[in-house]
Amino acid sequence: QVQLVESGGGLVQAGGSLRLACAASRNINSISDIAWSRQAPGKQRELVAGITVRGGKHYADSVKGRFTVSRDNTKLYLQMNNLKPEDTAVYYCHGKYGTVSIWGKGTLVTVSS
Repeated sequence: QVQLVESGGGLVQAGGSLRLACAASRNINSISDIAWSRQAPGKQRELVAGITVRGGKHYADSVKGRFTVSRDNTKLYLQMNNLKPEDTAVYYCHGKYGTVSIWGKGTLVTVSS
C-alpha cells in the first residue's frame, strides 16, 4: 500500500521558518494532485499548496509569497517562511494514486507570537 509520511513540524516563533517534507513509499511523481493541506483546531481542512500533473504549482492566498512547494524523486517539500501564528495547524501531505486518495498522518506546526 502507498504510504506518505510527513516530517519537519515543530515549534517556531513568528517570523521564523520551517521546512516540511513528505516521504512516499513509491516515486512521488507517480502520485497525482500531490499537495499540502492543514487543519487547525475547530476549523476545516484547507488546501495550502500543491503541484498539478503538469508540474504547475498553486498556493492558498494566505500563504502565497511566504510558502514554496517543491519535490524531488522521493519527497514533497513545503518551505515555510515568515510564519504567522495563524499558520499553526497540523499539516498533511496527500494525493491520488489512480482512484485511491492517500493521506499522511500529519505533522504539527506551532507558531508562537
